[in-house]
Amino acid sequence: MFGRRDKGAAESEAGAAVEPGSGPYDSAAAPKDDGIQRLDLGSLLVPALPDLELRMQATDDGQISAVVLATEDSGLQLGVFAAPRTDEIWDEARADIAGSIAAQGGQAEEGEGEFGVELLATVPTPEGPAELRFIGVDGPRWFLRGLFQGKAVHDEEAAKPLVAALREVVVVRDREARPVGDGLPLRLPKEFAEQAAAQQAQQAAEAEAQQRKPSPHPRQDLNGS
Repeated sequence: MFGRRDKGAAESEAGAAVEPGSGPYDSAAAPKDDGIQRLDLGSLLVPALPDLELRMQATDDGQISAVVLATEDSGLQLGVFAAPRTDEIWDEARADIAGSIAAQGGQAEEGEGEFGVELLATVPTPEGPAELRFIGVDGPRWFLRGLFQGKAVHDEEAAKPLVAALREVVVVRDREARPVGDGLPLRLPKEFAEQAAAQQAQQAAEAEAQQRKPSPHPRQDLNGS
């Protein structure tokens, strides 16, 4: 993910946990019994809030690579990555993102926002230029990247429900040593997996019933009987 850092380097094991406060939270500092239902996606616990749709993005091999929270006119894509315990990598990641956008013929500039330094970008697409806003949050041994799309890029009111959700996200960093910049494992939440399994079972039952259904045009005997 981050070009200039050695991806083979293991993270530092020294340092302290994120201080409790407004999220995103490290799991060690997350509030207990706050009454908020969160969907378990493995390395991310994402709040289930009204008027927000949860979408998952997968790679070609079926691995979940990103999570998207969406409203009618905006979206917030979340990606979570391995990082050192103490060193912050958002500055470096931001420079890498800006370089990648420039290589595609787009433009990017930094600005100050609610989560610190942000990256505002315009990128070419087949439908025309698209505006994006990147934010980054450094945690102990993890880095959370957020990508705002749609009206939420510039419209504070449109961004409010997405920001509120982001403030309730919990990052669960496993104990496995991973190269800096590698994506942390994500999975379908139990509720989604059960729903998908039920749908697959229903589709299989319907297909089997269709195969067993008598043909409306039974085969005639060659002798006419």
